[in-house]
Amino acid sequence: MSDKPTPPEPKPAATILLLRDGSAGLEVFMVVRHHQIDFASGALVFPGGKADPQDFDSALIPFLHGEHADTDMRAAQVSAIREAFEECGILLAREQGSTDIISGERLATLQEFREPMNKGDITLLDFLQQQQLQLACDQLVHFAHWITPPMMPKRFDTHFYLAIAPADHLALHDGYESVDSIWIAPGAAVEEAKSGKRTVIFPTLRNLEKLATANSVTQALEQAERSDIIPVLPWTERREDGQYLCIPVEAGYAVSEEKMPERNA
Repeated sequence: MSDKPTPPEPKPAATILLLRDGSAGLEVFMVVRHHQIDFASGALVFPGGKADPQDFDSALIPFLHGEHADTDMRAAQVSAIREAFEECGILLAREQGSTDIISGERLATLQEFREPMNKGDITLLDFLQQQQLQLACDQLVHFAHWITPPMMPKRFDTHFYLAIAPADHLALHDGYESVDSIWIAPGAAVEEAKSGKRTVIFPTLRNLEKLATANSVTQALEQAERSDIIPVLPWTERREDGQYLCIPVEAGYAVSEEKMPERNA
């Protein structure tokens, strides 16, 4: 009798929900993953990705503002801001000594660093030192914490953050990991997923539903700040009518279980 293989350890990751108030209410920025990406290919997702080892570097601390005291949570904040810059060109940062988020004009001068940072040709620390910037960790509001189930071949331990998108920062997909982008009302994204117009994976869909309970950026941030963040580790249950994917009811999502499609033999 052979033992079951040990599931892979989940890799630290972070996702950022950039928000703005549109003409019809709250909107969130989302991207469409490239079909060749090995996780959520072709799906509508929030910008983000797995943490880099550099995100944990304590040498970054002088270049952070409002960072979490816990090393892992600090790294998650750094990952969220770095990914937002690399993937969609928004940078939640301030000039050293300033209280204001950098202007769109200043941001335009930094766009040339996105690709070298993404490729690892320049480190985040070098970038912040050279440009005399501080990452605005205080602009992030913790929204959710999801862990990929053990039965999946790739696992992530992902923290979700809300942040106000600076009004003069232009959000654009990078053309590498993401091939399209959209500002969309959370409820509209849910409806497009249900109708089959969009591919939206289970965690993204649940968090869109949660976000859709807010009508404005202010309300979304206030609700998140009042919430207890319960880690969500989904599991499956076999029932008489099929297999179900379940999450803890106490996590506060509108849906805590979903019947999985039957696989063809």
